[in-house]
Amino acid sequence: MQQPADNKSDPVPDPVADLAAAPVAASKSKSTSTRPGPPERRSRLSLKQRLLLWLMVPVVVAVPVAGAVLYRVMHDTAISWLDQSLGDTALAVASLIHERDGQIYVDVSGPTDSALRFDRTDSVYYLVSDPDGHVLHGDASLKALNLPRRAAGEWYFTITTLNGEALRVGVLGTACRFAQSCQIVVAETLHKRDALQRQLLAVVSLLIGGMAVLLAAAGWWATHEGLWPLARLSAELERRDLARLEPMALEVPAELRPLVAAFNRLFERLRRASSAQQDFLANAAHQLRTPLTSLRTEIDLALLEPHDPQVEPLLKRLQKSVDRSARLAQQMLSIARAEAEPAQRERPLDLRDIAAQVAEDWVPRALATGMDLGFELSDAPVLGQAFLLRELLENLLHNSLNYAGPAARITVRSGAQDAWAYLEVEDNGPGIPPQERSRALQRFQRGSEAKATGSGLGLAIGVDIAQRHGGRLELLDATSGQGLRVRLSMPLRA
Repeated sequence: MQQPADNKSDPVPDPVADLAAAPVAASKSKSTSTRPGPPERRSRLSLKQRLLLWLMVPVVVAVPVAGAVLYRVMHDTAISWLDQSLGDTALAVASLIHERDGQIYVDVSGPTDSALRFDRTDSVYYLVSDPDGHVLHGDASLKALNLPRRAAGEWYFTITTLNGEALRVGVLGTACRFAQSCQIVVAETLHKRDALQRQLLAVVSLLIGGMAVLLAAAGWWATHEGLWPLARLSAELERRDLARLEPMALEVPAELRPLVAAFNRLFERLRRASSAQQDFLANAAHQLRTPLTSLRTEIDLALLEPHDPQVEPLLKRLQKSVDRSARLAQQMLSIARAEAEPAQRERPLDLRDIAAQVAEDWVPRALATGMDLGFELSDAPVLGQAFLLRELLENLLHNSLNYAGPAARITVRSGAQDAWAYLEVEDNGPGIPPQERSRALQRFQRGSEAKATGSGLGLAIGVDIAQRHGGRLELLDATSGQGLRVRLSMPLRA
């Protein structure tokens, strides 16, 4: 089987690979030296991720700020209302202050005192003191707070602690004896204020959280919808190949129209280049085959004609060189055709029929060389291109006939296993060591055990054709004893 594979590389160069490798290496060197880090980091994010990131950064910053401002406004407004209610208590106490005979009295009855102190949540305290600071009525313990005195009509509010209990305190100055001001102190505990703060915090958090989720969802939806035309364009480009180079007629936003126009111009250039390449391949095939065939014919005639026996080894070497050149030209043209020819519509076919067609040409060759060529064929329905699959099988058979040695036994099999159809060629030649098989599938590589001459292109052509059909080409051990088994696996046609 194809022993082309390894370190014994044929000296034939690969100009396409050399030309492609040099600019790629140069571009890599240039890019890594000029802009090492940032492009790699940016490339990890998709366009959608970048847009979402830039949309979410303002949301993450602005939403908490808006929540803090909203909380502060609502909190200050609510506290102002509560302070106003506390101030109403102070005003009610102020209305109960009277002056008779130069004495100041606070006319507070028991029910009035209870009404002033009534609150369903907090404890309320009040104190009335004269201009000299003497307690006239109320809770004398409030005097220990040492609050600043206020002139008549002036207010003062603060939060302080008395006997380990936090209080909201309001101080009101009210006119009394000789235009002096008496001090009214009212205080209440902070239970309803604390409860109000907790409620405000919960409401604002819920509101801001919901707003953040809504904005994030809106950003994702807007990004998805905004990039949908780009996704359609990408899907359309994925469906394009050398068989579909007609201009795209997509309805896209104005921003994408120049890009679509550029792709259409590229498709037109590719179409012209593909057509020119096909013409070149056809001409090259004719120009190469004709002189080589003529040369082989002349050598065959020279061997048949009377000639000096010393010249016969030279003629036979020329004959082998011409055969090898013709084979190499055919293989290189096959690679170019497999890569450049437009993907034709795959048709239903059977790998068994492919093997049977190839057998008509190869059985006589095997008999002429004394090799045992056998076939074990079962149904293997697939979708594919018959001429490419025939080329693949012919390359595998040529490798086996060339490398397996005299009196080799070669078996061609086809069949189906699980969801795969397979076509394989097995021989009892020297084979390819397992560690060399991955390289054997590369172009111009030959196995270390290969004795016959060859270019190392047969397996590479097989790999290209297998991948074109969504399959794979594998190098396996022979089913029994020494040898190599090359298997083509393709998706089974229902």
